[in-house]
Amino acid sequence: MEPFIVCLWILAGVCVVTWVLSMITGEHSWVDRIWSVIPVVYVWVFAGSAGLQDARLDLMAALVTLWGIRLTFNFARKGGYAPGGEDYRWSVLRTRMPAWRFALFNLFFIVIYQNVLLLLITLPAWTAFQRRTPLNGLDLLCAVVFLAFLVGETVADQQQWTFQQWKKAERAAGRQPQPRFLQSGLFRFSRHPNFFFEQAQWWMVFFFGAVAAGSVLQWTVIGPVLLTGLFIGSTVFTESITLSRYPEYAGYQRRTSPIVPWFPRRGGHDALPASQ
Repeated sequence: MEPFIVCLWILAGVCVVTWVLSMITGEHSWVDRIWSVIPVVYVWVFAGSAGLQDARLDLMAALVTLWGIRLTFNFARKGGYAPGGEDYRWSVLRTRMPAWRFALFNLFFIVIYQNVLLLLITLPAWTAFQRRTPLNGLDLLCAVVFLAFLVGETVADQQQWTFQQWKKAERAAGRQPQPRFLQSGLFRFSRHPNFFFEQAQWWMVFFFGAVAAGSVLQWTVIGPVLLTGLFIGSTVFTESITLSRYPEYAGYQRRTSPIVPWFPRRGGHDALPASQ
C-alpha cells in the first residue's frame, strides 16, 4: 500500500482515539501525549516502504527518532503521562469559553488540526520517498544542524527542569523563590529557546525533502510554516497567563527576544537563583 495512504489511516485512527479519550477522561492533552510518538511512526512508514534501503530516509527516520526519544523523556518527567497531567493552558481556556464552544475547539483544533499538523511536518519524508536520490553533502549538513538544534532544546529543557526543581524546593522550605521564573542560561537570550529549537528541527526535516527534490520550492513547507504559527499563538497565550501571575515578567519581555535567541536589550540583567 502507498505509504501516504498508510499514514492517512494512522491519522484517522489517532484522531478518533484521542478525541474519544478526551471525552471519556475530561482531559484534553491526549494529542500532547502522542506528539512525540506519531511523527516517528510516520517517518518510519516511509523509510520502511523503501525497504530501509534509502540512506536519506533512514537518516531522517533516525534523527526524528532521537527527537521523539528526547521529547518523550522530557514530557514524562514533567508528569505529562500521569493521570491529571493535562496542559494547564486548556484548563485556563475552558474558563474563557462556554462548554459547547470548548467541545468544538477540542474536536477541530486540539484533535483534528494538531494531528493533521503532526502528519504535515513529516511529509518531507514522502518527498524523499518519491525522489530517491543519493545522499549528499547537503544531507549531512542538514543532519549536523538538526543535531545541534536537538542539543539546544535538550539544554533548554534541562535548564527549565533544574529551575523548576529548585523553585519547588524553595517553596517546600517555606521560602519565596526569587526569581519566580527562569531568566538565565539560554533563557537570557530567548524567552522560549526550547520553542525555537523545536521548530528549527522540523525546518531541517523540510530541507531534507528539498535536498531530495533538488529545490526548496516544495509544498511541504506548509508543515513547518503551520508549526511556527502554532508556536507563535501558543507563546502569546502562554505569556498572557505568565504575565497575569508575575507582573515582573513585563520587564523580562522588554529585554529578551521572544523566541529567536538574541542578545538582551540594554539595561537587561539576569536574576539568578541562589543555588546557581
